[in-house]
Amino acid sequence: MALSGLVVLKLFQHRWLGQMAPNEYFVQVTLNFLLFAFSANVAVMLVSWIYRRRKELPYPKVDNIVLGLENLYYIILAVAGIVMMFALMGIPPKELLTSMSIVAAAIAIIFKEFIFEIISGTVVGFSKDISIDDYVKVGEHRGKIINLTITKVALLNEDDDVIFIPNHMFITEEVVNYTKLELRKVNVEFEVDINSFGTIEELEADLTQALADYHEHIGPDSFHLRIVEVRKDSLALKFQYVVNRRERELEREIRKKTVRQVVNYVKTHLARKRGESF
Repeated sequence: MALSGLVVLKLFQHRWLGQMAPNEYFVQVTLNFLLFAFSANVAVMLVSWIYRRRKELPYPKVDNIVLGLENLYYIILAVAGIVMMFALMGIPPKELLTSMSIVAAAIAIIFKEFIFEIISGTVVGFSKDISIDDYVKVGEHRGKIINLTITKVALLNEDDDVIFIPNHMFITEEVVNYTKLELRKVNVEFEVDINSFGTIEELEADLTQALADYHEHIGPDSFHLRIVEVRKDSLALKFQYVVNRRERELEREIRKKTVRQVVNYVKTHLARKRGESF
């Protein structure tokens, strides 16, 4: 409706625009900007609607393409706003284009990091490598992607903390996408004193038995306790298993159960060892 009203005003501007006297130029520039902004908005909404129908994507659920279209609209709107500001200052579009290289160079120097984030966000938004609800690892952070913005990616980690990661990290850093690669291996890393447990096999069997209630969600024979690093007085261990499907709450329960069982096993072993020494 707003776009239709603006089109009517544009078509019949010769009838009413002359009445604006000295404000005629300002009104004409503003009208052109609003007409462009609403036309771009309707175009994005139309493309998004067609895409949703083809992908059978219900509202209000979104994915990369929908968010990418929204971010692209904001970028186009920002550029149009800059052009409008120069036009209101009396700089014609042709002169603006000729001097744009100088302005663009100055803007790129001042806002190079911000511009890089926007470009990275556009690339990530339209990329098929990561999507909303994907379980990923980037740098030291691991979690589920819950939102993609122009400058950052919102990641929900296992502690229910929302971490905002700059978009450029998904371009420059190594990213592991467990969802896309269908990797359902879960790793629980911990460190124990060498004298606080019996053998690796005993600890592995104890942890496997402790997760008996979750065996229907874990692949058979996928339990594996691996030595990551041998240190002076301790071992860095990694307990691995493969879940049948990625489910954040279930993985958190299993991880919590595993860590607590390690503590219980160590305490039991130390208590037994003290009893034997007496």
